[in-house]
Amino acid sequence: MAGLPGYLGLFLAALGSATLLPLQSEAVLVGLLLADAHAVWALLTVATIGNVLGAVVNWALGRGLERYRRRRWFPVSAHRLAQARGFYRRTGHWSLLLSWVPVVGDPLTLIAGVLREPLWRFLGLVTLAKGGRYLVLSSLVLGWPY
Repeated sequence: MAGLPGYLGLFLAALGSATLLPLQSEAVLVGLLLADAHAVWALLTVATIGNVLGAVVNWALGRGLERYRRRRWFPVSAHRLAQARGFYRRTGHWSLLLSWVPVVGDPLTLIAGVLREPLWRFLGLVTLAKGGRYLVLSSLVLGWPY
């Protein structure tokens, strides 16, 4: 039970940082890795699940977003939405492998929802990308494989 607050904090940071909120789950993960009080595999799993669920929130928002695009308060201009659509159509679902990239990744998961990317493919690619990022970060912090 002593590790539960750490796991919960990491989960919430990872979930929030995958949405359009300006949070940093990487800093939380690095702190927990350096504290050496949690199982590394558990930290990677919790961070990945939280981050992927945050991306699913974006995907779901994207699925319902288009119905509001003609409203004055809509946060994205028609031009920007057309640009995002064009990018996604040119690069295809493989662009979701960039979902881990700061600034670019979160809007990419949103536009995937707008363009009706199937959830099964979305989950596979986003999990690979986000889990891979946390694995690489952990490897660098812990000095793996050395």
